[in-house]
Amino acid sequence: MNKSEDVLGQEWVKKLLSTPILARLGTANPKNAQPHVTPVWFEWDGEYLYISVFISTRKAKEVSANAHISVLIDGDSPTQAVLLEGEADVIVDPVFVGRCSQSIYTRYVGENDVKGDPYQSWIHDPENRIIRLRPDHAYAWKW
Repeated sequence: MNKSEDVLGQEWVKKLLSTPILARLGTANPKNAQPHVTPVWFEWDGEYLYISVFISTRKAKEVSANAHISVLIDGDSPTQAVLLEGEADVIVDPVFVGRCSQSIYTRYVGENDVKGDPYQSWIHDPENRIIRLRPDHAYAWKW
């Protein structure tokens, strides 16, 4: 088992990653390396982290051009956090994107609210994509 698997196997890390809280997605401009950090909704399935994005946004364009990303999840506690790093894929398959977006949005707004707008329009928007990260590195701290 590598270090990332050790980190991701800790119970408090699993609990944090299962909580619908904001994550911070870090990308970099491939031309000048300028960092860009944005809050995002996410879902973790134990192997991959999924983030729904519109391809016209800076974060999505940067991931498409430079797949190296970082994602920080720290919740409400300033004393614990999980940092995931690696190369992401941008998934365009509309069936997968729709199903995954539905799951991410349901996680944050619930079964009833996700059935209405704006969530349904976002889920089915032709610009919607999924950033998928299988972390190469995972770091966690808690004190």
